[in-house]
Amino acid sequence: MEKVDILLSGGSIVTMNERFDVIHDGALAIRGDSIVAVGPRAGIEARYEGAEKLDCTGRIIMPGLVNAHTHAAMTLLRGLADDLRLDVWLLGYMMPVEREFVSAEFCRLGTTLACAEMIRSGVTAFADMYYHEAEVAQATADAGVRGVLGQTVLKFPSPDAETFEDSLAYTRRFLTDWANHPLIAPAVAPHAPYSNTDDILHRCVELAKEFDAPLLIHLAEMRREVDDSLRDSGMTVVTKQDSINLFDAKVLAAHCVHIDQNEIHTLKQRNATVAHCPQSNLKLASGIAPVAAMLKAKLTVGIGTDGPASNNDLDMFEEIRLAAILAKTQANDPTVLPAREALLMATRQGAEALFIGDKTGSLTPGKRADLLVMDATPVHNVPQFERDPNLIYSRIVYAGHSADVRHVFCNGRMLLRDRELLTIDEARVVEEAQAVAVKIDAFLRAREQNVLGKLVAIGGLQRSESFEVQMKAALPDESALDKLLLHPDVQIVRAVHYRQFDTYFLFEDESQGRVRYREDDLLDENGEMISARTRLTLTMPVKERTFDDVALLSRSRFIADAAQPLRFYREYFKPEAERELEKDRRRWHLLYQGVLFYLNVDRVIKPALPGTFVEIKSRTWSARDAEVKAERISDMLRILGLDPSNVVKADYLDWQELAAQ
Repeated sequence: MEKVDILLSGGSIVTMNERFDVIHDGALAIRGDSIVAVGPRAGIEARYEGAEKLDCTGRIIMPGLVNAHTHAAMTLLRGLADDLRLDVWLLGYMMPVEREFVSAEFCRLGTTLACAEMIRSGVTAFADMYYHEAEVAQATADAGVRGVLGQTVLKFPSPDAETFEDSLAYTRRFLTDWANHPLIAPAVAPHAPYSNTDDILHRCVELAKEFDAPLLIHLAEMRREVDDSLRDSGMTVVTKQDSINLFDAKVLAAHCVHIDQNEIHTLKQRNATVAHCPQSNLKLASGIAPVAAMLKAKLTVGIGTDGPASNNDLDMFEEIRLAAILAKTQANDPTVLPAREALLMATRQGAEALFIGDKTGSLTPGKRADLLVMDATPVHNVPQFERDPNLIYSRIVYAGHSADVRHVFCNGRMLLRDRELLTIDEARVVEEAQAVAVKIDAFLRAREQNVLGKLVAIGGLQRSESFEVQMKAALPDESALDKLLLHPDVQIVRAVHYRQFDTYFLFEDESQGRVRYREDDLLDENGEMISARTRLTLTMPVKERTFDDVALLSRSRFIADAAQPLRFYREYFKPEAERELEKDRRRWHLLYQGVLFYLNVDRVIKPALPGTFVEIKSRTWSARDAEVKAERISDMLRILGLDPSNVVKADYLDWQELAAQ
């Protein structure tokens, strides 16, 4: 008899091979890292003798599940910020916390926690995209799991790289150091087209081709991504990436929620593969990917959980079931994506999506021994009918749970025996993960109590304070403007016309200030909009100082372009109240006695305030400078023929309330 290391005997073997063989009362022989033989128990036991024999009677033996897309280390961010839109979740919470906490140690611990969870749910291979991927690889290898692991590349600073050049250099080292590892396939992972440039993507493709490595990327996850691509390039997301030869590499594209039939055809023709993440896409309301159309076009599609910060688990049984049910609902056809095809996407086809189909994904002699053994008759999976051979797939997909998994092997090594982890100290990992959560909680608690801190956290803003000396007054006669504009001490530098739309976020603690979101529409001489820009400002309601009972010193603690829509900031800041202000503004940049001032003439439309108002302001940087500029503002007030009785010291936002008192 031939000697083998392990003999799994009895039970039903669901091979997921090309013929979809199901062997009842079967046996499987493992020698080293590979499967030696699969067949009926009597024949296998007559030929092979195992150093260890594992009785699998009453159980199902099947390939280990393949998680086609995740961010494993984000287990440490699980449940951090739920029930938010994708942009608020990502830009408002995930990225700020990652900038503060993600390190090599963070990634190793988070990945170890993820591997523990995945092993328990029968996952033996996964595709990952995150930072410090060498640490992810080490944790994965230590746990004994197979991984196609992509080092993230971004056009802006990330937790493990100040520049994209640093990311590419790290990726090159990662590809070199982990080449030919029995479990780890290193990959290049430019995050997405919108977070990289065409040049960076081209360099990622060249690097992936040089090492014959997969390229992992998010594509068409959000509708806004498609709209932006159409606006900027006139092409849809996949078409645009095809135009820059992204698919010259072996591309695994995550999500592909918003792609059309032509894009599906392009992906198929370019030999790209797709990771379908139904639960994450639903939870973040990103949409439903056209999976039935992809499969009809013979596109290779795997199933992924996405990161545990957005899913919030790594349970592939849930994901497979949802993928099957969701496809039926989308097509309004219960025959779409039957159970066998859904399980195929998480086994053999999933492995092909990760470009490791030659190694794993089915119980075939010569392939690696990556498999799970699950209980066949738990209370939630009885009774069982045998008239249709496909019903075993239904039992696995529609009634199977991760808790049913009893044993797990990867690369011939046993990782889970009788539901006990053999390669991970689960209690230690859980304790260390909770310690990280305490620190993150403290960070976010402090940030949530400080409006300025929340502004700083989302990045892209100028961390500088701005002081202005300003005066506002009612202007009974607009013709008086000529007295100032034509004055010999005045030189007009520029004149513009705006329609301004302000939304103020007010907070219970007024000392935090007010966040103002402003849209400036630049108008031409006919009042038609030429262009628009948006600005975000943190203003303080209390003025710093008054000069001569006329001019005020005001303080804006933050001012910058608003990179996100109003809806984003509303959901991010969660203000106590909102107030809106709309006005028609004519502005002159003028030099008065050689000093730059801004003259604004406003009609306040919302709230409707009667009359016209004039505002004169200038930025300042010292107390003495503020005093000098305040004196000049008083001079200009007199030139306009106005006296202190015309001056109103409240902001426009507060005038209506003050007038009513």
